[in-house]
Amino acid sequence: MANCLGLYVENNIIKYAKVSKDHDKLKVESFGVKFYDDLEKTINQIIEETYSYKTPISINLSEEIYNYFDMFSLLSNKDLSKAIKTEFEMYCGDQGYNPNVFETRYVVSKNPQDKEKLKVIHIAANKIELTKKMQVLEGDKLSYIVPVSMAITNLIETKPKENCLIVNMEENTTVTTVIDENVYDIKTFDEGCQDFLRKINLKENSLAKSYEICKNTTIYTSEGKDLQESEIGYLEDIMPTLYNIVGNVRKIINESEEKITKVYLTGTATLINNLDLYFQEYLSEIDCEILKPYFINPTKDISIQDYIEVNSAISLALSGLGQGIQGINFKKQNFYDKIPDWLKIEVTPGKEKKGKLAKAGWFTNDLGEKLDKTEISLLRTAAGLLLLFVIYSGFSVLLKNQMESKEQQAQESISHTNAQIQLVDNDKTKIDSRTNDYTEMIQNLQDLNDRITDASKTRDAIPNLLDSIMFIIPENVQITSIQNTTGTHIVIEAQSNKYEQLGMFKAKLDTGMYLTNVISTSGQQENNVIKVKIEGDLP
Repeated sequence: MANCLGLYVENNIIKYAKVSKDHDKLKVESFGVKFYDDLEKTINQIIEETYSYKTPISINLSEEIYNYFDMFSLLSNKDLSKAIKTEFEMYCGDQGYNPNVFETRYVVSKNPQDKEKLKVIHIAANKIELTKKMQVLEGDKLSYIVPVSMAITNLIETKPKENCLIVNMEENTTVTTVIDENVYDIKTFDEGCQDFLRKINLKENSLAKSYEICKNTTIYTSEGKDLQESEIGYLEDIMPTLYNIVGNVRKIINESEEKITKVYLTGTATLINNLDLYFQEYLSEIDCEILKPYFINPTKDISIQDYIEVNSAISLALSGLGQGIQGINFKKQNFYDKIPDWLKIEVTPGKEKKGKLAKAGWFTNDLGEKLDKTEISLLRTAAGLLLLFVIYSGFSVLLKNQMESKEQQAQESISHTNAQIQLVDNDKTKIDSRTNDYTEMIQNLQDLNDRITDASKTRDAIPNLLDSIMFIIPENVQITSIQNTTGTHIVIEAQSNKYEQLGMFKAKLDTGMYLTNVISTSGQQENNVIKVKIEGDLP
Protein backbone atom coordinates (compact mmCIF):
# COMPACT_ATOMS: atom_id res chain seq x y z
CA MET A 1 0.00 0.00 0.00
CA ALA A 2 1.49 3.34 -1.08
CA ASN A 3 1.21 6.48 1.01
CA CYS A 4 2.38 10.10 0.91
CA LEU A 5 2.52 12.98 3.37
CA GLY A 6 1.32 16.27 1.89
CA LEU A 7 2.60 19.48 3.52
CA TYR A 8 1.13 22.84 2.56
CA VAL A 9 3.45 25.46 4.06
CA GLU A 10 2.59 29.14 4.51
CA ASN A 11 3.99 31.86 6.73
CA ASN A 12 3.68 30.39 10.25
CA ILE A 13 1.03 27.81 9.20
CA ILE A 14 1.42 24.21 8.03
CA LYS A 15 -1.48 22.09 6.81
CA TYR A 16 -0.68 18.39 6.57
CA ALA A 17 -2.42 15.25 5.39
CA LYS A 18 -1.15 11.68 5.11
CA VAL A 19 -2.98 9.83 2.33
CA SER A 20 -2.75 6.12 1.50
CA LYS A 21 -3.65 4.33 -1.72
CA ASP A 22 -4.60 0.67 -1.89
CA HIS A 23 -5.27 -0.16 -5.54
CA ASP A 24 -7.86 2.49 -6.48
CA LYS A 25 -9.01 3.15 -2.93
CA LEU A 26 -7.79 6.40 -1.33
CA LYS A 27 -7.88 7.16 2.39
CA VAL A 28 -6.76 10.09 4.52
CA GLU A 29 -4.88 8.44 7.41
CA SER A 30 -4.20 11.60 9.43
CA PHE A 31 -4.36 15.36 8.97
CA GLY A 32 -4.22 18.65 10.83
CA VAL A 33 -3.02 22.25 11.05
CA LYS A 34 -0.01 23.50 13.02
CA PHE A 35 1.33 26.98 13.71
CA TYR A 36 5.08 27.31 13.83
CA ASP A 37 8.00 29.56 14.63
CA ASP A 38 10.61 26.92 13.80
CA LEU A 39 9.63 25.31 10.48
CA GLU A 40 12.09 22.43 10.55
CA LYS A 41 11.19 21.48 14.11
CA THR A 42 7.47 21.56 13.35
CA ILE A 43 7.86 19.39 10.25
CA ASN A 44 9.83 16.83 12.25
CA GLN A 45 7.04 16.84 14.81
CA ILE A 46 4.45 16.19 12.08
CA ILE A 47 6.55 13.35 10.68
CA GLU A 48 6.81 11.79 14.14
CA GLU A 49 3.10 12.19 14.95
CA THR A 50 2.00 10.71 11.63
CA TYR A 51 4.72 8.04 11.73
CA SER A 52 5.99 9.12 8.31
CA TYR A 53 9.69 8.35 8.73
CA LYS A 54 9.86 6.53 5.41
CA THR A 55 6.84 8.10 3.80
CA PRO A 56 7.43 10.23 0.68
CA ILE A 57 6.74 13.91 1.34
CA SER A 58 5.03 16.23 -1.12
CA ILE A 59 5.29 19.97 -0.48
CA ASN A 60 3.90 23.02 -2.25
CA LEU A 61 5.88 25.20 -4.64
CA SER A 62 5.98 28.90 -3.77
CA GLU A 63 6.55 32.17 -5.62
CA GLU A 64 6.31 30.43 -8.96
CA ILE A 65 5.91 32.36 -12.23
CA TYR A 66 3.27 31.40 -14.80
CA ASN A 67 3.54 32.10 -18.53
CA TYR A 68 1.34 31.05 -21.42
CA PHE A 69 2.57 30.14 -24.91
CA ASP A 70 0.62 29.10 -28.03
CA MET A 71 2.29 26.35 -30.07
CA PHE A 72 1.39 24.49 -33.27
CA SER A 73 -0.10 21.08 -32.55
CA LEU A 74 1.91 19.39 -35.33
CA LEU A 75 5.25 19.95 -33.59
CA SER A 76 7.07 16.85 -32.36
CA ASN A 77 7.78 16.57 -28.62
CA LYS A 78 11.43 17.49 -29.18
CA ASP A 79 10.62 20.54 -31.31
CA LEU A 80 7.86 21.57 -28.90
CA SER A 81 10.29 21.49 -25.96
CA LYS A 82 12.80 23.61 -27.89
CA ALA A 83 10.14 26.12 -28.92
CA ILE A 84 8.89 26.48 -25.33
CA LYS A 85 12.46 26.99 -24.08
CA THR A 86 13.00 29.69 -26.72
CA GLU A 87 9.76 31.46 -25.73
CA PHE A 88 10.77 31.46 -22.06
CA GLU A 89 14.24 32.80 -22.86
CA MET A 90 12.61 35.63 -24.82
CA TYR A 91 10.37 36.37 -21.82
CA CYS A 92 13.41 36.45 -19.51
CA GLY A 93 15.17 38.77 -21.94
CA ASP A 94 12.22 41.18 -21.88
CA GLN A 95 12.08 41.09 -18.06
CA GLY A 96 15.84 41.27 -17.55
CA TYR A 97 15.99 37.81 -15.92
CA ASN A 98 18.68 35.17 -16.23
CA PRO A 99 16.86 32.03 -17.44
CA ASN A 100 19.50 29.79 -15.84
CA VAL A 101 18.34 30.71 -12.32
CA PHE A 102 14.94 29.06 -12.93
CA GLU A 103 13.81 25.47 -12.77
CA THR A 104 10.94 25.06 -15.24
CA ARG A 105 8.08 22.69 -16.00
CA TYR A 106 5.17 22.98 -18.40
CA VAL A 107 1.74 21.50 -19.06
CA VAL A 108 0.21 21.26 -22.53
CA SER A 109 -3.53 21.32 -23.19
CA LYS A 110 -5.73 21.60 -26.26
CA ASN A 111 -6.83 25.05 -27.36
CA PRO A 112 -10.64 24.88 -27.75
CA GLN A 113 -10.58 28.07 -29.84
CA ASP A 114 -8.01 26.83 -32.37
CA LYS A 115 -7.59 23.09 -33.00
CA GLU A 116 -4.30 23.68 -34.86
CA LYS A 117 -2.65 25.08 -31.73
CA LEU A 118 -1.78 23.93 -28.23
CA LYS A 119 -1.86 26.06 -25.10
CA VAL A 120 1.23 25.72 -22.91
CA ILE A 121 1.14 26.65 -19.23
CA HIS A 122 4.77 27.29 -18.33
CA ILE A 123 5.83 27.28 -14.65
CA ALA A 124 9.17 28.66 -13.45
CA ALA A 125 10.59 28.57 -9.92
CA ASN A 126 13.76 30.11 -8.53
CA LYS A 127 16.40 27.44 -7.94
CA ILE A 128 17.55 29.16 -4.74
CA GLU A 129 14.05 28.95 -3.23
CA LEU A 130 13.83 25.29 -4.23
CA THR A 131 17.16 24.59 -2.54
CA LYS A 132 15.90 26.25 0.67
CA LYS A 133 12.86 23.97 0.72
CA MET A 134 15.02 20.89 0.23
CA GLN A 135 17.44 21.99 2.96
CA VAL A 136 14.58 22.29 5.46
CA LEU A 137 13.60 18.69 4.76
CA GLU A 138 17.14 17.38 4.38
CA GLY A 139 17.31 13.89 5.84
CA ASP A 140 13.58 13.37 5.35
CA LYS A 141 12.15 11.82 2.26
CA LEU A 142 11.18 14.92 0.25
CA SER A 143 10.10 13.48 -3.09
CA TYR A 144 7.71 16.03 -4.58
CA ILE A 145 7.56 19.81 -4.89
CA VAL A 146 4.35 20.61 -6.74
CA PRO A 147 2.42 23.85 -7.51
CA VAL A 148 -0.80 23.63 -5.51
CA SER A 149 -2.63 25.45 -8.32
CA MET A 150 -2.20 22.26 -10.39
CA ALA A 151 -2.50 19.74 -7.56
CA ILE A 152 -5.83 21.14 -6.33
CA THR A 153 -7.55 19.62 -9.39
CA ASN A 154 -6.90 16.18 -7.85
CA LEU A 155 -9.82 16.77 -5.48
CA ILE A 156 -12.56 16.95 -8.11
CA GLU A 157 -13.90 14.46 -10.63
CA THR A 158 -14.30 16.45 -13.82
CA LYS A 159 -16.64 15.50 -16.61
CA PRO A 160 -16.18 15.96 -20.38
CA LYS A 161 -17.34 19.38 -21.63
CA GLU A 162 -17.57 20.62 -18.01
CA ASN A 163 -15.91 23.98 -17.35
CA CYS A 164 -15.20 25.16 -13.81
CA LEU A 165 -13.06 27.41 -11.62
CA ILE A 166 -11.26 26.30 -8.45
CA VAL A 167 -10.75 29.31 -6.19
CA ASN A 168 -8.10 28.38 -3.60
CA MET A 169 -8.05 31.10 -0.93
CA GLU A 170 -4.98 30.38 1.16
CA GLU A 171 -2.27 32.88 2.07
CA ASN A 172 -2.70 34.23 -1.47
CA THR A 173 -5.46 33.29 -3.90
CA THR A 174 -5.07 31.12 -6.99
CA VAL A 175 -7.87 30.59 -9.49
CA THR A 176 -7.47 27.47 -11.63
CA THR A 177 -9.60 27.27 -14.77
CA VAL A 178 -10.49 23.75 -15.92
CA ILE A 179 -11.87 23.47 -19.47
CA ASP A 180 -13.07 20.07 -20.70
CA GLU A 181 -11.00 18.14 -18.09
CA ASN A 182 -7.81 20.13 -18.83
CA VAL A 183 -6.16 22.88 -16.78
CA TYR A 184 -6.43 25.85 -19.13
CA ASP A 185 -5.47 28.89 -17.09
CA ILE A 186 -4.10 29.88 -13.66
CA LYS A 187 -4.44 33.32 -12.12
CA THR A 188 -2.77 34.36 -8.86
CA PHE A 189 -3.76 37.32 -6.68
CA ASP A 190 -2.05 38.92 -3.73
CA GLU A 191 -5.38 39.15 -1.91
CA GLY A 192 -5.82 36.19 0.38
CA CYS A 193 -6.34 34.98 3.92
CA GLN A 194 -3.06 36.53 5.05
CA ASP A 195 -4.74 39.95 4.78
CA PHE A 196 -7.51 39.41 7.32
CA LEU A 197 -5.55 36.96 9.52
CA ARG A 198 -2.88 39.60 9.94
CA LYS A 199 -5.48 42.23 10.86
CA ILE A 200 -7.19 39.94 13.39
CA ASN A 201 -3.80 38.87 14.79
CA LEU A 202 -2.97 42.51 15.52
CA LYS A 203 -6.03 42.59 17.78
CA GLU A 204 -5.72 39.13 19.33
CA ASN A 205 -1.90 38.74 19.31
CA SER A 206 -2.31 35.04 18.48
CA LEU A 207 -2.35 33.50 15.02
CA ALA A 208 -3.98 30.33 16.35
CA LYS A 209 -6.74 32.36 17.98
CA SER A 210 -7.21 34.41 14.81
CA TYR A 211 -7.56 31.18 12.89
CA GLU A 212 -10.24 29.96 15.32
CA ILE A 213 -12.07 33.29 15.07
CA CYS A 214 -12.39 32.71 11.30
CA LYS A 215 -13.96 29.33 12.03
CA ASN A 216 -16.54 30.96 14.27
CA THR A 217 -17.29 33.86 11.93
CA THR A 218 -20.46 33.85 9.84
CA ILE A 219 -21.12 35.95 6.76
CA TYR A 220 -24.65 37.26 6.51
CA THR A 221 -26.01 37.94 3.03
CA SER A 222 -28.07 40.98 2.05
CA GLU A 223 -31.19 39.28 3.43
CA GLY A 224 -29.52 38.39 6.73
CA LYS A 225 -30.19 39.64 10.23
CA ASP A 226 -29.02 42.89 11.76
CA LEU A 227 -25.47 42.36 12.99
CA GLN A 228 -24.23 42.94 16.50
CA GLU A 229 -21.21 45.16 17.07
CA SER A 230 -19.04 42.21 18.12
CA GLU A 231 -19.85 40.40 14.89
CA ILE A 232 -19.19 43.45 12.71
CA GLY A 233 -15.73 43.91 14.19
CA TYR A 234 -14.17 40.85 12.55
CA LEU A 235 -16.27 41.09 9.41
CA GLU A 236 -14.83 44.54 8.80
CA ASP A 237 -11.42 42.88 8.68
CA ILE A 238 -12.57 39.99 6.50
CA MET A 239 -15.10 41.35 4.01
CA PRO A 240 -12.88 43.79 2.01
CA THR A 241 -10.57 40.92 1.10
CA LEU A 242 -13.43 38.61 0.14
CA TYR A 243 -15.02 41.41 -1.88
CA ASN A 244 -11.81 41.85 -3.89
CA ILE A 245 -11.51 38.10 -4.44
CA VAL A 246 -15.08 37.68 -5.67
CA GLY A 247 -14.54 40.68 -7.96
CA ASN A 248 -11.47 39.04 -9.48
CA VAL A 249 -13.39 35.77 -9.93
CA ARG A 250 -16.24 37.58 -11.69
CA LYS A 251 -13.72 39.26 -14.01
CA ILE A 252 -12.20 35.87 -14.93
CA ILE A 253 -15.66 34.46 -15.67
CA ASN A 254 -16.60 37.43 -17.85
CA GLU A 255 -13.32 37.27 -19.82
CA SER A 256 -13.43 33.49 -20.31
CA GLU A 257 -13.95 32.41 -23.92
CA GLU A 258 -15.67 29.26 -22.65
CA LYS A 259 -18.81 29.29 -20.50
CA ILE A 260 -18.03 28.56 -16.83
CA THR A 261 -20.71 26.40 -15.17
CA LYS A 262 -19.36 25.88 -11.64
CA VAL A 263 -17.10 27.56 -9.07
CA TYR A 264 -15.40 25.47 -6.35
CA LEU A 265 -14.23 27.27 -3.21
CA THR A 266 -11.38 25.96 -1.08
CA GLY A 267 -8.59 27.13 1.23
CA THR A 268 -8.45 28.76 4.65
CA ALA A 269 -11.26 31.18 3.72
CA THR A 270 -13.73 28.28 3.65
CA LEU A 271 -13.48 28.19 7.46
CA ILE A 272 -15.80 31.19 7.39
CA ASN A 273 -19.43 30.12 7.56
CA ASN A 274 -21.72 30.89 4.58
CA LEU A 275 -18.77 31.70 2.30
CA ASP A 276 -20.44 29.78 -0.55
CA LEU A 277 -23.66 31.77 -0.06
CA TYR A 278 -21.69 35.01 -0.24
CA PHE A 279 -20.09 33.97 -3.56
CA GLN A 280 -23.43 32.69 -4.84
CA GLU A 281 -25.02 36.08 -4.18
CA TYR A 282 -22.47 37.82 -6.42
CA LEU A 283 -22.24 35.01 -8.99
CA SER A 284 -25.94 34.20 -9.16
CA GLU A 285 -25.79 32.73 -12.66
CA ILE A 286 -23.18 30.09 -11.69
CA ASP A 287 -23.32 27.25 -9.16
CA CYS A 288 -20.89 27.96 -6.27
CA GLU A 289 -19.97 25.29 -3.73
CA ILE A 290 -17.31 24.38 -1.17
CA LEU A 291 -14.79 21.92 -2.63
CA LYS A 292 -15.13 18.51 -0.98
CA PRO A 293 -12.58 15.79 -1.89
CA TYR A 294 -14.49 13.39 -4.13
CA PHE A 295 -13.25 10.20 -2.43
CA ILE A 296 -13.96 11.14 1.22
CA ASN A 297 -17.00 9.89 3.08
CA PRO A 298 -17.46 11.74 6.39
CA THR A 299 -17.84 9.73 9.58
CA LYS A 300 -19.60 10.49 12.82
CA ASP A 301 -16.22 11.26 14.40
CA ILE A 302 -14.86 13.47 11.63
CA SER A 303 -16.97 15.98 9.67
CA ILE A 304 -16.32 16.83 6.06
CA GLN A 305 -15.44 20.39 7.14
CA ASP A 306 -12.35 19.07 8.92
CA TYR A 307 -11.09 17.54 5.67
CA ILE A 308 -11.93 20.68 3.66
CA GLU A 309 -9.69 22.68 5.98
CA VAL A 310 -6.63 20.77 4.69
CA ASN A 311 -7.69 20.43 1.03
CA SER A 312 -4.39 21.87 -0.20
CA ALA A 313 -2.35 19.32 1.76
CA ILE A 314 -4.56 16.43 0.57
CA SER A 315 -4.14 17.51 -3.06
CA LEU A 316 -0.34 17.59 -2.66
CA ALA A 317 -0.34 14.10 -1.16
CA LEU A 318 -2.44 12.84 -4.08
CA SER A 319 0.14 14.25 -6.51
CA GLY A 320 2.78 12.27 -4.64
CA LEU A 321 0.66 9.14 -5.17
CA GLY A 322 0.64 9.65 -8.94
CA GLN A 323 -2.82 11.21 -9.18
CA GLY A 324 -3.68 14.02 -11.58
CA ILE A 325 -1.27 15.99 -13.75
CA GLN A 326 2.14 14.40 -14.19
CA GLY A 327 5.48 16.02 -15.05
CA ILE A 328 5.15 19.03 -12.71
CA ASN A 329 7.38 17.77 -9.90
CA PHE A 330 10.15 20.34 -9.25
CA LYS A 331 12.11 17.93 -7.07
CA LYS A 332 14.72 16.19 -9.20
CA GLN A 333 14.87 12.47 -8.49
CA ASN A 334 18.30 11.37 -7.26
CA PHE A 335 19.67 7.85 -7.12
CA TYR A 336 18.50 7.32 -3.54
CA ASP A 337 14.93 8.30 -4.45
CA LYS A 338 14.86 5.56 -7.09
CA ILE A 339 15.94 2.80 -4.68
CA PRO A 340 12.99 0.64 -3.56
CA ASP A 341 11.95 1.27 0.04
CA TRP A 342 12.58 -2.30 1.10
CA LEU A 343 16.27 -1.97 0.21
CA LYS A 344 16.84 1.24 2.19
CA ILE A 345 18.37 0.95 5.67
CA GLU A 346 17.73 3.83 8.02
CA VAL A 347 19.06 3.86 11.56
CA THR A 348 17.82 6.53 13.96
CA PRO A 349 19.18 6.64 17.50
CA GLY A 350 16.66 5.23 19.93
CA LYS A 351 14.38 4.02 17.12
CA GLU A 352 14.37 0.87 15.05
CA LYS A 353 13.01 1.42 11.54
CA LYS A 354 12.92 -2.10 10.21
CA GLY A 355 11.97 -3.08 6.70
CA LYS A 356 11.01 -6.47 5.32
CA LEU A 357 14.53 -7.82 5.61
CA ALA A 358 14.81 -6.68 9.24
CA LYS A 359 11.85 -8.83 10.18
CA ALA A 360 13.83 -11.85 9.07
CA GLY A 361 16.64 -10.99 11.48
CA TRP A 362 19.01 -9.48 8.95
CA PHE A 363 19.74 -6.37 10.96
CA THR A 364 20.51 -7.96 14.34
CA ASN A 365 23.33 -10.24 15.26
CA ASP A 366 22.91 -13.78 16.47
CA LEU A 367 22.50 -12.57 20.06
CA GLY A 368 19.63 -10.27 19.15
CA GLU A 369 21.76 -7.18 19.80
CA LYS A 370 21.76 -4.07 17.64
CA LEU A 371 24.39 -4.07 14.93
CA ASP A 372 27.43 -1.86 15.28
CA LYS A 373 28.54 0.67 12.63
CA THR A 374 30.87 -1.78 10.90
CA GLU A 375 28.15 -4.39 10.53
CA ILE A 376 25.69 -1.79 9.31
CA SER A 377 28.28 -0.54 6.81
CA LEU A 378 28.85 -4.07 5.54
CA LEU A 379 25.12 -4.64 5.21
CA ARG A 380 24.77 -1.38 3.30
CA THR A 381 27.60 -2.42 1.00
CA ALA A 382 25.96 -5.79 0.44
CA ALA A 383 22.61 -4.15 -0.20
CA GLY A 384 24.29 -1.75 -2.62
CA LEU A 385 25.98 -4.57 -4.50
CA LEU A 386 22.73 -6.48 -4.60
CA LEU A 387 20.97 -3.40 -5.90
CA LEU A 388 23.63 -2.88 -8.59
CA PHE A 389 23.30 -6.53 -9.61
CA VAL A 390 19.52 -6.25 -9.79
CA ILE A 391 19.75 -3.00 -11.77
CA TYR A 392 22.39 -4.46 -14.11
CA SER A 393 20.33 -7.61 -14.66
CA GLY A 394 17.22 -5.56 -15.20
CA PHE A 395 18.95 -3.30 -17.72
CA SER A 396 20.44 -6.32 -19.50
CA VAL A 397 17.06 -8.00 -19.84
CA LEU A 398 15.46 -4.71 -20.84
CA LEU A 399 18.18 -4.02 -23.41
CA LYS A 400 17.90 -7.53 -24.84
CA ASN A 401 14.14 -7.27 -25.09
CA GLN A 402 14.43 -3.87 -26.74
CA MET A 403 17.00 -5.19 -29.24
CA GLU A 404 14.79 -8.15 -30.11
CA SER A 405 11.81 -5.84 -30.40
CA LYS A 406 13.74 -3.43 -32.62
CA GLU A 407 15.01 -6.31 -34.77
CA GLN A 408 11.47 -7.60 -35.19
CA GLN A 409 10.29 -4.11 -36.05
CA ALA A 410 13.12 -3.79 -38.59
CA GLN A 411 12.16 -7.08 -40.24
CA GLU A 412 8.53 -6.04 -40.36
CA SER A 413 9.58 -2.71 -41.83
CA ILE A 414 11.74 -4.43 -44.48
CA SER A 415 8.89 -6.77 -45.41
CA HIS A 416 6.49 -3.89 -45.59
CA THR A 417 8.96 -1.88 -47.71
CA ASN A 418 9.51 -4.80 -50.11
CA ALA A 419 5.77 -5.24 -50.47
CA GLN A 420 5.40 -1.55 -51.22
CA ILE A 421 8.24 -1.74 -53.79
CA GLN A 422 6.48 -4.66 -55.49
CA LEU A 423 3.26 -2.67 -55.59
CA VAL A 424 5.17 0.26 -57.08
CA ASP A 425 6.68 -2.02 -59.75
CA ASN A 426 3.21 -3.34 -60.63
CA ASP A 427 1.89 0.17 -60.85
CA LYS A 428 4.86 1.17 -63.06
CA THR A 429 4.14 -1.72 -65.43
CA LYS A 430 0.51 -0.68 -65.68
CA ILE A 431 1.52 2.92 -66.25
CA ASP A 432 4.02 1.94 -69.00
CA SER A 433 1.31 -0.13 -70.71
CA ARG A 434 -1.13 2.72 -70.55
CA THR A 435 1.59 5.09 -71.79
CA ASN A 436 2.17 2.93 -74.89
CA ASP A 437 -1.57 2.83 -75.55
CA TYR A 438 -1.84 6.58 -75.18
CA THR A 439 1.24 7.11 -77.42
CA GLU A 440 -0.32 4.97 -80.17
CA MET A 441 -3.63 6.81 -79.82
CA ILE A 442 -1.85 10.16 -80.00
CA GLN A 443 0.02 9.05 -83.18
CA ASN A 444 -3.22 7.92 -84.78
CA LEU A 445 -4.84 11.22 -83.92
CA GLN A 446 -1.83 13.04 -85.34
CA ASP A 447 -2.02 11.08 -88.61
CA LEU A 448 -5.73 11.75 -88.84
CA ASN A 449 -5.12 15.40 -88.17
CA ASP A 450 -2.45 15.49 -90.91
CA ARG A 451 -4.83 13.88 -93.37
CA ILE A 452 -7.54 16.32 -92.44
CA THR A 453 -5.07 19.17 -92.85
CA ASP A 454 -3.97 17.89 -96.26
CA ALA A 455 -7.56 17.43 -97.31
CA SER A 456 -8.32 20.96 -96.17
CA LYS A 457 -5.41 22.26 -98.19
CA THR A 458 -6.36 20.45 -101.43
CA ARG A 459 -10.13 20.58 -101.15
CA ASP A 460 -10.36 23.83 -103.13
CA ALA A 461 -7.16 23.30 -105.14
CA ILE A 462 -8.84 22.59 -108.55
CA PRO A 463 -11.45 25.41 -108.37
CA ASN A 464 -8.74 27.86 -107.33
CA LEU A 465 -6.44 26.63 -110.11
CA LEU A 466 -9.18 27.00 -112.70
CA ASP A 467 -9.90 30.51 -111.49
CA SER A 468 -6.21 31.30 -111.90
CA ILE A 469 -5.60 29.80 -115.37
CA MET A 470 -8.84 30.81 -117.06
CA PHE A 471 -7.17 34.02 -118.17
CA ILE A 472 -4.09 32.30 -119.66
CA ILE A 473 -5.78 29.50 -121.62
CA PRO A 474 -5.21 30.14 -125.33
CA GLU A 475 -8.31 30.60 -127.41
CA ASN A 476 -8.04 27.28 -129.26
CA VAL A 477 -7.13 25.18 -126.18
CA GLN A 478 -9.83 23.22 -124.42
CA ILE A 479 -9.37 21.50 -121.01
CA THR A 480 -11.18 18.19 -121.07
CA SER A 481 -10.15 16.93 -117.63
CA ILE A 482 -8.42 18.19 -114.47
CA GLN A 483 -7.68 15.99 -111.42
CA ASN A 484 -5.95 16.30 -108.05
CA THR A 485 -4.51 12.80 -107.97
CA THR A 486 -2.38 12.85 -104.81
CA GLY A 487 -1.48 15.60 -102.40
CA THR A 488 -0.77 18.70 -104.51
CA HIS A 489 -0.21 16.83 -107.79
CA ILE A 490 -2.44 18.02 -110.64
CA VAL A 491 -3.13 16.18 -113.92
CA ILE A 492 -4.68 18.23 -116.78
CA GLU A 493 -5.92 16.77 -120.09
CA ALA A 494 -6.22 19.38 -122.81
CA GLN A 495 -6.84 19.37 -126.61
CA SER A 496 -6.46 21.77 -129.52
CA ASN A 497 -6.13 21.68 -133.29
CA LYS A 498 -2.77 23.42 -133.07
CA TYR A 499 0.43 22.17 -131.42
CA GLU A 500 1.72 25.65 -130.73
CA GLN A 501 -1.38 26.55 -128.75
CA LEU A 502 -0.91 23.57 -126.45
CA GLY A 503 2.80 24.36 -126.10
CA MET A 504 1.99 27.95 -125.20
CA PHE A 505 -0.51 26.73 -122.55
CA LYS A 506 2.13 24.40 -121.06
CA ALA A 507 4.70 27.20 -120.99
CA LYS A 508 2.33 29.58 -119.17
CA LEU A 509 1.58 26.91 -116.58
CA ASP A 510 5.32 26.33 -116.05
CA THR A 511 6.07 29.88 -114.93
CA GLY A 512 5.84 28.77 -111.27
CA MET A 513 2.82 30.80 -110.49
CA TYR A 514 0.38 28.05 -111.33
CA LEU A 515 2.26 24.75 -111.31
CA THR A 516 5.77 23.56 -110.64
CA ASN A 517 7.65 20.60 -112.12
CA VAL A 518 5.43 20.77 -115.21
CA ILE A 519 5.73 17.92 -117.74
CA SER A 520 3.52 16.91 -120.67
CA THR A 521 3.07 14.10 -123.13
CA SER A 522 4.04 14.53 -126.78
CA GLY A 523 0.44 14.60 -127.84
CA GLN A 524 -1.75 12.40 -129.97
CA GLN A 525 -3.66 13.58 -133.02
CA GLU A 526 -7.08 12.21 -133.81
CA ASN A 527 -9.48 13.75 -136.39
CA ASN A 528 -7.36 16.92 -136.58
CA VAL A 529 -7.50 17.29 -132.73
CA ILE A 530 -4.32 17.03 -130.76
CA LYS A 531 -4.64 15.71 -127.17
CA VAL A 532 -1.94 16.11 -124.44
CA LYS A 533 -1.64 15.34 -120.73
CA ILE A 534 0.04 18.01 -118.56
CA GLU A 535 1.17 17.20 -114.98
CA GLY A 536 2.57 19.41 -112.22
CA ASP A 537 2.47 20.31 -108.55
CA LEU A 538 0.69 23.17 -106.91
CA PRO A 539 3.16 25.73 -105.60
